[in-house]
Amino acid sequence: SGSLVGTLAKHQGPIFSLKWNKRGDALLSGSVDRTAIVWDAASCTVKQSFEFHSAPTLDVDWRDDTMFATCSTDKTIHVCRLGLNRPLRTFTGHKDEVNAIKWDPSGRLLASCSDDKTAKVWDTDAGELLHDMREHKKEIYTLKWAPVAPLLATASFDATVKLWDVETGRCVRTLNQHRDAVYSVAFSPDGKLIASGSSPEGMLNIWEAQSGKLIKQYKGGGGIFDVSWDREGRRVAACFGEPKNVVAVVDMDVRM
Repeated sequence: SGSLVGTLAKHQGPIFSLKWNKRGDALLSGSVDRTAIVWDAASCTVKQSFEFHSAPTLDVDWRDDTMFATCSTDKTIHVCRLGLNRPLRTFTGHKDEVNAIKWDPSGRLLASCSDDKTAKVWDTDAGELLHDMREHKKEIYTLKWAPVAPLLATASFDATVKLWDVETGRCVRTLNQHRDAVYSVAFSPDGKLIASGSSPEGMLNIWEAQSGKLIKQYKGGGGIFDVSWDREGRRVAACFGEPKNVVAVVDMDVRM
């Protein structure tokens, strides 16, 4: 019906990140107020507030229905579980704010990226750093796992997307046809294609993941700040900033 179901009100500052858990009965939010909150989706009430960071919480990501990770401008990453009053793990090692975190499909590895120009992969079961990936020349804004292969994509202000073999920690391909900072990257559902978007250039690029070949482009009005594939992997939605301030849905069916 499009009617408002509920309003979740407790944060004391802007909310930077928001994720549903896998079961769909809880929401996780991270805020500039330094907290992460797990909400009951049915009652729109707070299940638990986590106040472990000393600076704004920039990103959150669920591992399963009760365990999740948070990252912050305080340079740390916490792995938390609903019901516990302290982190299960705390990872340090980044030298600047941590912009994004993502669990791999197995739920064992956690990837992070930072303004320190590095991406790191952590073994959350063992509590140790697996790989410290250092080939970007500028800040890394976001990152995404491939849905099947042990492959990680990182998007950077150096105008490149890099693909990393997570078994070795080596960069296997650099996608370098953007002219400006790359703010977004996403694998197609089958993992064969990659979409990336830049700002202020406003270019949406589609690449073959295996070869790194650029196969399609779409130039929009304004910088691109996020991209998302449909479930068939035939269309990409991209959100553009000023002056257009629109979401564009682009037919990218390549029939590989």
